[in-house]
Amino acid sequence: MATEVTLQTEIRCPHCGVQLQETMPTNACIWYWQCPRCQALVTPKKGDCCVYCSYATMPCPPVQAAAPCCDD
Repeated sequence: MATEVTLQTEIRCPHCGVQLQETMPTNACIWYWQCPRCQALVTPKKGDCCVYCSYATMPCPPVQAAAPCCDD
């Protein structure tokens, strides 16, 4: 049975609080995200594989599917 993966998420800048709707890629981990409002370069929290797992409403597609992520 395949796990349904959600690609739409809302990411929040930990510096200024701006929230944006984004579509997560299925073929790459996003280790850096630049906030369009404050220009901060955001990186994952320790133990997380990508910025979506740290700062978005949905974890990245590999984590949702219980598959190995980019850094595994």
